[in-house]
Amino acid sequence: MMAATSTPSSDLQTTSGVERETEQGLDVEILRESAKKALIIALNSVNGAKTLVLDPTLAGPLGLVTEVALLKHHGVDKMFWLEPGPLTSTTTNVVYLCRPLIKYVKIIADQIKRHAKDSVKHTYTLFLVPRTSTLVSRILEEEGVLGDVSISSYNLQFIPIAEDVISLECDSAFKELWVDGDETIIYNSALALDVLQKIYGQYPRIVGKGDYASKLATLLTKSLANQPSPVANPTSSSAPFDSLIILDRRVDMITPLLTQLTYEGLIDEVIGIKNGHVELPMSLLNPPPAPNQSPSQPSTSAAATSIIGEKTKKYHLSAATDPLFADLRDLNFSSMGKRLSRTAHRLDEEYKARQQAKTVAQLRDFVGKLGGLQSEHQALRLHTGLSEILLPHTRTDLFNKSLEIQQNLLASYEASAQVTAIEEMVAQGADMQTIARLLCLASLTMGGIKTRALESIKREFLQAYGYDLLPLLLSLSSPPLSVLLPNPLPPSASPMVTTSKLPFSTVRKSLRLLIDDNPEALEEVENDISFVYSGYAPISVRLVQCVAQKNGVISNPVVDKVTGSGGAGNADHGDADGRGTSINAKKLYAHPIVGWKGFEDVLGTLPGKIFDIPTNTNNNSGANSVTTLVPLPIRPHEQISTTVVFFLGGCTYTEIAALRWVNRQHRGRKFLIATTGIISGSSLIKSIAGDGKIGQDKV
Repeated sequence: MMAATSTPSSDLQTTSGVERETEQGLDVEILRESAKKALIIALNSVNGAKTLVLDPTLAGPLGLVTEVALLKHHGVDKMFWLEPGPLTSTTTNVVYLCRPLIKYVKIIADQIKRHAKDSVKHTYTLFLVPRTSTLVSRILEEEGVLGDVSISSYNLQFIPIAEDVISLECDSAFKELWVDGDETIIYNSALALDVLQKIYGQYPRIVGKGDYASKLATLLTKSLANQPSPVANPTSSSAPFDSLIILDRRVDMITPLLTQLTYEGLIDEVIGIKNGHVELPMSLLNPPPAPNQSPSQPSTSAAATSIIGEKTKKYHLSAATDPLFADLRDLNFSSMGKRLSRTAHRLDEEYKARQQAKTVAQLRDFVGKLGGLQSEHQALRLHTGLSEILLPHTRTDLFNKSLEIQQNLLASYEASAQVTAIEEMVAQGADMQTIARLLCLASLTMGGIKTRALESIKREFLQAYGYDLLPLLLSLSSPPLSVLLPNPLPPSASPMVTTSKLPFSTVRKSLRLLIDDNPEALEEVENDISFVYSGYAPISVRLVQCVAQKNGVISNPVVDKVTGSGGAGNADHGDADGRGTSINAKKLYAHPIVGWKGFEDVLGTLPGKIFDIPTNTNNNSGANSVTTLVPLPIRPHEQISTTVVFFLGGCTYTEIAALRWVNRQHRGRKFLIATTGIISGSSLIKSIAGDGKIGQDKV
């Protein structure tokens, strides 16, 4: 039942600060402003004061677009969650804002009928996100309330969650596609990508891999090609698109199953990041002042305590308001200590300048810098404390055992012994998500688990974690997912299961997935995308490199640059900061997009269709071939191009970090990372293990 105090204002965080791209990249703030403007128009279409009834899953995404104060400014008197039970509204107008799920539509119908029964008169408006559905109208008609409701849509599409990352924030996309067989997200993704090109400019070329990715590309190039643009005045982009790369998640299931080792990825693994926000202890966000503490020595004793049982508060992890986070987020966690120590030392030197200031001009200069120093000091205290929370987790036996099993499986070292080690982890009390991830990883890298061993560990899994997880095991073993298979496959196995088996050893060698560089020669330098998994390169990002940085797949351009071995040196070695770009080295220009050329064989071993579709963006040109649409090599005086990389089914923070590394290696091209949502291995397992209602409720 809904109480009058059930206001979801705590989840609608104030959007503080503005995340802007650099001068050479796209201004993704246009998307945020567009979403905010569309929401204001929707609210203003209902005259007078109104009660807003909100789908709880939309609170986080809306918090990235607007704030509660803006809603109140446009007539929202009270807000309630959309949940079963009576609705008490003090205003005549009731506005529902929700996704088109059957369970929500029936709740709305029930509340309208309750009001009618109690002779309470209201005007009802239903805004569906991101679009209307005829089945919603049919359900309301069957419930006998269609005539009482005005139905419209709130076209909430891509939301910027970083300066180079935009997301549909659809957490259930993976489960809907690969478990429930619901392809709604494909159409919604096509609409969002179409809006993107109508704002910034068209995609000259669409390249991708995966069966669902191919369906999405077909929608973009055929079904939506002639639809009118919803944008009245398309923005002239300073960074026009050179291509759109679409990858569906099934092409690379190994990457999300691995434990993320970057700072931001590990925060997501241990604490969880939801819509760019993380729940942190109040003592960490508002530490008590220490009377004799040096300003450059942050106190972390409070942060080192467990967050369990302590009151927490949402904190927005944003590089726009926290420059230190922008520096730390993509680092391998093993480098965090040195980086934080270096920052603390620099701040200490800055504060010491106060004691050396003797003249009025010197004092004035110090006072001018004081505000920035205090902000940096506060950020240093926060991230040092956050690292202290993560550190004990990384030192547990189960965490390190899991990492050891992962590394051995990736290297195909004593594969059968790893299955035994996973069984031992069940007995040691490892959590369900970890065991499920390791089992699927073992199956994918080994070409299946021996039948007897698989049946044995499945029994132990159900006995340890509950027989209600049997649907989870069935989903993982069934097509189109098929990530937990026996070896050999039974004769009755469908052709879809047979063709989904991954020849991992072949892919590992062809795409150079395992890297074993000399750490003494390269020190802390991030010399390859494999730094995100301490030596393993994500297949998905290697595929992006196949299109946009081919030399990065064939050899290690950073190592070539450092050792002077030549090669296609399209990148630079790292600076003292370990960021993979040299202060003194001259970065070379990105090569033109030429599709999958040179990697057709290895692509054929990965699941899903391959496509490379040139699009005719010039109505006066008859050019239809790939060659005529390839951009010319970019020169310093020419525009910077943008490559959109879209992950259908979600991407991890480690993949984002790896793509940023690729982005730093050349000039002339920027990546815009787009996704249906941010995922991790645990979030995927949890969504598949759910009660199944989310996917089935979609209309």
